[in-house]
Amino acid sequence: MMKAWTLAARPEGLPQSEHFALVEQPLPELDEGQVRVVNRWLSVDPYMRGRMNDVKSYVPPFQLGEPMQGGAIGEVVESRADAIPVGTLVSHMAGWRDEAVLPAQHVQPLPELGVDPQAFLGQFGMPGMTAYYGLLQIAEAKAGDTVFVSAAAGAVGSTVVQIAKAKGMTVIGSAGGAEKCAWVRELGADAVIDYKAGRSVVEALGEVAPEGIDVYFDNVGGDHLDAALAHARLHARFAICGMIDVYNDAKPTSLKYLARLIGNRVRIQGFIIADFKDHSGFYRDMATMLREGTLKREETVFEGLERTPEAFLALFSGGNKGKMLVRL
Repeated sequence: MMKAWTLAARPEGLPQSEHFALVEQPLPELDEGQVRVVNRWLSVDPYMRGRMNDVKSYVPPFQLGEPMQGGAIGEVVESRADAIPVGTLVSHMAGWRDEAVLPAQHVQPLPELGVDPQAFLGQFGMPGMTAYYGLLQIAEAKAGDTVFVSAAAGAVGSTVVQIAKAKGMTVIGSAGGAEKCAWVRELGADAVIDYKAGRSVVEALGEVAPEGIDVYFDNVGGDHLDAALAHARLHARFAICGMIDVYNDAKPTSLKYLARLIGNRVRIQGFIIADFKDHSGFYRDMATMLREGTLKREETVFEGLERTPEAFLALFSGGNKGKMLVRL
């Protein structure tokens, strides 16, 4: 029997434990071309909050009473697919459960890069790709640019900081609390704003970037986006990958500095990782940075399938440093 978390009810505002239900379901016998995977690691990510709403978006909503989905790393324990033999470690999207039966084309064997398997849910997976493509392709960041990164202690933001430094940029990160800010400095950030310190982000950013910023990598929205608009230089580029500040709140970002887009010709572009299909350059570049010692990885790990909702909800209170994971 498979154990899986389902969405029991659609939340309004911040989800609570009663919105989730752990159920048991039988797994089918394998058909030709299928594999059975026992999950070892699960990913929880802020974007999953949007899938709890019954609205049209770039990914379909979770269905009530059905197993939820998310990134996972597992081991193939039964196979009727010649290309995916038993014992293969794979990544897939049948998370929030302990095992799954999947078509072989829905699992990807892990590349041989010399990193821990769970890294493919973080720095070498979707969050790392988001950081890489958002910074270098969407924002077109280049050596000499001043880059402002919100949620710089998170899975995506911490990778943005390190890639930007490796590529010769000046980096300003924002994080909540002294411990996280200290870690962002260890990653190489030239300045760090503690958004929990009581000062407005607009004021703090103006102090550490008196000449403005060229690039803003947005994971937060809210007052961070306002601050970036207030201090955007001529032809600044904003890569918008997430707005965790507003996921549980219907109140929109104020955008009170939006008019600065006009005179400063600021470009703001949202993106999702599905926009990028060929990841060979990403793996090659990240593997080079890893060998050169310019990448560090941090993980916050919750133990056991039963704690998956707890790990997910902790994302919205700043409970993670680096990638939030569940180990089974």
